[in-house]
Amino acid sequence: MAEESRHFLRNRRFGLKTLTVVAFMFFLGGFVMSPGINHIAASTAETPAPAVQASAEQAPPTSPFTALAAKLTPSVVNVKVTKVEKAGLAGRDIPDGPFGDFFKHFFDDQQGMPNRPVQGAGSGVIINANGTILTNNHVVEGAREVTVTLNDKRELPAQIVGRDPKTDLAVLKIDAGKNLPAASMGDSDQLKVGDWVMAIGNPFGLSHTVTSGIVSAKGRVIGAGPYDDFIQTDASINPGNSGGPLFNMKGEIVGINTAIIPNAQGIGFAIPIDTAKPLIPQLVSTGEVSRGYLGVNIQSVTPDLATALNLSSSKGALVAEVVTGGPADKAGIKRGDVIVAFGGKEVADSHDLPVLVAASPLGKDVAVTLLRNGKEQQVTAKITKLEQQEPVAGEQRQPAQGKWGLQLQDLTPEVAKQLGVKSDHGVVVVGVQPGSPADRASIQQGDVILEVNHQPVKSAEEVKNQAESANSLLVLIKSSQGTHYAVLKG
Repeated sequence: MAEESRHFLRNRRFGLKTLTVVAFMFFLGGFVMSPGINHIAASTAETPAPAVQASAEQAPPTSPFTALAAKLTPSVVNVKVTKVEKAGLAGRDIPDGPFGDFFKHFFDDQQGMPNRPVQGAGSGVIINANGTILTNNHVVEGAREVTVTLNDKRELPAQIVGRDPKTDLAVLKIDAGKNLPAASMGDSDQLKVGDWVMAIGNPFGLSHTVTSGIVSAKGRVIGAGPYDDFIQTDASINPGNSGGPLFNMKGEIVGINTAIIPNAQGIGFAIPIDTAKPLIPQLVSTGEVSRGYLGVNIQSVTPDLATALNLSSSKGALVAEVVTGGPADKAGIKRGDVIVAFGGKEVADSHDLPVLVAASPLGKDVAVTLLRNGKEQQVTAKITKLEQQEPVAGEQRQPAQGKWGLQLQDLTPEVAKQLGVKSDHGVVVVGVQPGSPADRASIQQGDVILEVNHQPVKSAEEVKNQAESANSLLVLIKSSQGTHYAVLKG
C-alpha cells in the first residue's frame, strides 16, 4: 500500500499546477495504476439495533441510504483521462546516495525519447439528461483524451466543455444517444453541521462506491484558492473520488468532492453546489467564467489590528491597497477602510468579500458599506470584469538592528533596481532579526514599508523617528504578495 501511495503521489503531480493547495493536503483525482485494498475495520453509519429474531411477519430494518444509493448511483460516472508525460527525469523521485547519479544519468539519457501517455481517473455526476457532467478541473486539466464510463458499463468519449481552475470545477459533455439519469442540485447553504450526507464515486478505481457520513464543518478555508468555502465531511472519500457528488438525504447534490488530508481519517472536502450553480451556465456557453472586480487588496482584521485601528470588533475586510483607476478607487474607497457589507450582504471576514465580488453581475452598481475612522459610510461601486493579473514582485535582503528587529534602507531608484523591488516610494527592509517583533509580524527582507502609524514614510530616518518612542507600530507593508497591514509589539 505504501508503494501504491507513492505511485499515486508521483503521478498526481502531472498537469495539475494551476491549483495550489496547502502542503499537507492533496487532491483526490489521481493516477492509480494498480489499485489495492487496505482491510480496515470501519464503523457503520448508524448504531446497530440489538439483534432480534426475524419472523415471517417482521422484515429486517432497511438503511435509509439503501433507496438513495439505488436511485442515485446511475447518475454517477467514472472519468478516465489520458495525459502525456515527458520522458526522462521530470516528475520522478531520484534516490540519494551512490546510486543517485546512476539513475539521474539514466533518465537524462531518456530525454530524447518520445513522450508517454499516462492514465488518470476521477469521478463525475450527470447534471442534465442531455449528457452534461460536472467534475473537478484537476481531474481533466491537461487531458489529451477523456472517456466516461456509465453505470451500465458503456464507455463514451467526452468533450471538455469548460474549466474553471479558481474553483476547481469543469463541465464535460457526452452523447449517449438517449436521455441519461441526471441528479438534481440542492441548496448547500441550507446544510447544517451534523446533517447526514452520502458520497458516490470511484476511489482507487473501485467503481460506484457508496459511503456515508455527516457534515463536519462548513466554510472551510484550506488555501486552495481565493474562493475557498469548502464543506468538510467525514464520509469516506479517497483518491479517485474527485469530481464525484456529495448528496443530502433528499437525494440532491450539495457538493462536489475535491480534496482530503492524506494522513487523516474522516477529513474530506467538497465544493458547495451553490458555488457551482452560477458558474455552470457560463462554462457551458463560453467555456470559462467571468468574475466581478473591485480593485482592492484586503486582509483579515486581527484583534491587534482592530485595537490599532480603534475598531470595536474584528469583523470585515481591511483594505490594504486600492488599485488606481479601479472600481473601488472611483467609488472613493480608501486604504484603511474596513468593508463590512457588500451588496447588502455581511462581510464577516476577508474571505467573504472575494466571493461576493466575483458573483456580482458585470457593470452593476453595488452598495458597499465600510468603516472609516470608526464611522460607517456607504459608497457605490460599478463592478467590472476581473482580468488575469500578475502578482506584484518584491524581494531582497541583509541584517537587522534596533528593538523592532528591522534594518532599513532608503528606497532610491538604484536600490529598487538592485533589489528587484517594484516600488517608487517607501523604505525597504534589508534585514529582519530572528525572534524580533518584526519577525513575529511576518515582515520579510525585501518588503517595503509605506506607512508607520498612518504616516507615509520616505526614508529610514522617518521610520526611526516614528518608531522610537512607540510601544507598538501599525505599519503598511508592500510585499511580493501585495499590500497589507502588520502590527509590531515592543
